Amino acid sequence: MAVLSIRDLCVDIPTRHGIVKPVDGVSYDIAAGEILGVVGESGAGKSMAGNAVTGLLNPPAHIESGEILLNGTRIDHLRGEPMRRLRGKEIGMVFQDPLTSLNPLLRIGDQLTETMLTHLPISKSEAEARAVAALEEVGIPGAAQRVNSYPHEFSGGMRQRVVIALALCAEPSLVIADEPTTALDVSVQAQIIALLKRLCRERGTAVMLITHDMGVIAEAADRVAVMYAGRLAELGPVRDVLTHPAHPYTAGLMASTPLASQGQDRLHQIPGAMPRLDAVPQGCAFNPRCDFATDKCRAAPAPRIEGGHAACWHPRVTQEAS
Repeated sequence: MAVLSIRDLCVDIPTRHGIVKPVDGVSYDIAAGEILGVVGESGAGKSMAGNAVTGLLNPPAHIESGEILLNGTRIDHLRGEPMRRLRGKEIGMVFQDPLTSLNPLLRIGDQLTETMLTHLPISKSEAEARAVAALEEVGIPGAAQRVNSYPHEFSGGMRQRVVIALALCAEPSLVIADEPTTALDVSVQAQIIALLKRLCRERGTAVMLITHDMGVIAEAADRVAVMYAGRLAELGPVRDVLTHPAHPYTAGLMASTPLASQGQDRLHQIPGAMPRLDAVPQGCAFNPRCDFATDKCRAAPAPRIEGGHAACWHPRVTQEAS
């Protein structure tokens, strides 16, 4: 059984100009010990899908339809205190800016201890011992002393290690990591990704890794979900999707990386821009930017992904052209 199952999820936002759908019919599973990378440009709906899972949608955004199941139990209807209890205990979160997850007025050890006492049936002394062990596990040097430090006394990379310890200390079955390395130096990024991979493999934790960086996806994820304009464009094992992309959008993302553009004067770029949510074109949302679009692509929405392939009327044309 999958740890997280999202089924035909739709998130609506009412506006003066009508209803927009930042998440439109998205479905995927994440198994225990698996890292699913969710990738796409800004505005693709990656973070909105993660916020729907954690119950952190900002009104008037709301789940309009679909199901979210955590360990087989529906959670998309939970609000208030029931969802708050679920966050931290069953769902851990790692955000782009660690300071959004840490209270600047509390020592690191107090924050770890409070989280464990809230969600685990342990004593305060055991929680304090576990707090030190958690910092050691994520590679904080001198953990027994640094447990009494405040967030501002850590570097950016060390703060992110603390946030990972905080996300995992209550032993959740799912971790949602939203751009966890974007604000860090490249060398620190690699350390954080390696740490997240190791800890989640050892604990059997499922991970939703949200990022716009294809390099992070290639390094960290087992499978990848490519999103475009709120919809799922492609889904499959990382190696298959990155080496043989079936959707033109995925192929464009891969071609725009420095490695794929070696020997060329300029990086490849996808023409145009992602449409505004209130101006998604008819048919396949990607058709105005696609070199392979036909009349069918402009008239009919792309087929939904079922079983792991591309939501494209001509999924093989990209491979044949490459």
